[in-house]
Amino acid sequence: MEISGIISAVVIGVIVGTLGRLVLPGRQRIGVLWTIGVGIAAAFVGTGIAAGLGVADTKGVDWIEWLIQIGLAAVGVAALERFKARR
Repeated sequence: MEISGIISAVVIGVIVGTLGRLVLPGRQRIGVLWTIGVGIAAAFVGTGIAAGLGVADTKGVDWIEWLIQIGLAAVGVAALERFKARR
């Protein structure tokens, strides 16, 4: 993987993770690095799901792919918060 690919994954992970946190009500008690990690994972998994559904490469902005990624990030943030609260 190229350096630009890694940087792109981190930037997209930050955006997706942040948007995933914003759609959840209340305050999430996880750190910035966890948010980025969840966002990166959600971006990769969401891209795979979008590709499987045939909506990953469309003309213009891939809104459906973004919605899948943000939804996965929200689920990931909520799950991580619950897991950390139990500890």
